Amino acid sequence: MTNGDSHPDVEHPPDPAPGAPGATADPLVRLLDVQDHDTAVDQLRHRRASLPERAELAGVDRRLGTLDERATEVGRQRDELGARQATLEQQIEASRTRRSTLEKLLYGGTVAAARELQAMSDEVKHLARHISELEDRELEVMESIEPLDGELGAAQQERQSLQAEAGRLRAAIAEGESKLDTDIAAQLEARAAAAEGVRAELLGRYEQLRAKLGGTGAARLVGESCGGCHLALPSMEIDRIRRAPPGELITCEQCGRILVR
Repeated sequence: MTNGDSHPDVEHPPDPAPGAPGATADPLVRLLDVQDHDTAVDQLRHRRASLPERAELAGVDRRLGTLDERATEVGRQRDELGARQATLEQQIEASRTRRSTLEKLLYGGTVAAARELQAMSDEVKHLARHISELEDRELEVMESIEPLDGELGAAQQERQSLQAEAGRLRAAIAEGESKLDTDIAAQLEARAAAAEGVRAELLGRYEQLRAKLGGTGAARLVGESCGGCHLALPSMEIDRIRRAPPGELITCEQCGRILVR
């Protein structure tokens, strides 16, 4: 094959304009530098999105959610029992007041009728039994409330602990993001400098390939394989590539990526 032969995988990119940045540098080598920086940025952004503290924080948030759901249910039960206790206390107080009033009348000497005195005496005895029953029921309610109060107290302590852990993790995430953002900015700055030596048409094609092929638009030819798809190229293709003049744009016939020798 001669240099005048045409091939769909070989193109002649225009040279950088005289005096342009990188005019003396091989634009394909510059393009590979751009790819290296883009790959580094992708990796850094992936690390930023997958900081281990994020998963830990998500776990803490789930535990907080579960804890709050349980605390809400326990709180509802506690409120119901508390309302029942308050009702019992009111009934006990009313019964005691009634008994006290009857006892004053019974022993105060103001009531002389025997039948009326007997009726008051019977009611006092009934009230005493009723008060005792109410007090027993109140005690049962109080005994039911006690473990709920203990669970709510423990939940509050656990919530405080989890909130403190969440705060620590958020701070660690912010610190990690800040460092990675600095690294990303440095890579983008270096990428911009490398891209100055690449013509817009070549850079545009690279960007299209990169978007289409999982982030890698240009790769080095490693031995007889494409560094992008890692597939071995046919011997005739390798021979053609090696005989192509410097500066010709070569693409991998397997994946379409720009190949840099």
